[in-house]
Amino acid sequence: MKLKSLLVAAAMMLASGVSAFAAEKDIVNTAVEAGQFKTLAAALEAAGLVSTLKGDGPFTVFAPTDEAFAKLPAGTVENLLKPENKQQLTEILTYHVVPGKVMAADVAGLDEAKSVNGKMIDIEVEGSSVRVNDAAVTDADVAASNGVIHVIDKVIMPPEG
Repeated sequence: MKLKSLLVAAAMMLASGVSAFAAEKDIVNTAVEAGQFKTLAAALEAAGLVSTLKGDGPFTVFAPTDEAFAKLPAGTVENLLKPENKQQLTEILTYHVVPGKVMAADVAGLDEAKSVNGKMIDIEVEGSSVRVNDAAVTDADVAASNGVIHVIDKVIMPPEG
């Protein structure tokens, strides 16, 4: 009986250590290690936002996958990554970030959220599906040490003006 209790305690410690380890990485490192955000990582680098998203936060990032960026019209990403378009790229990327840590359960009571760039993001919850503007959240509550990532299937564009 004592051995069984010891094994259970050891397993619990190991499990808690693994989940704590998973959340030790900041938003940028978590996204890079996921492997499906290469374009987002390149865009964050080009916009000079990497150090910000490695900061204390907390941040909520609606992270478009590489597939989401591929849905943009041909040449859009390459054009945005040019140094002369840094301001426009920054506006788009900061539209994908909300200050604070907003978990999926918190979204259920919201119909909009104010992005870091000051523009509002529409939130629509229908059953278990969540949309931000016209993008579907495909994976929610990806933990990071300085916030949370919600994976989306489209790049959302800030409204004009």
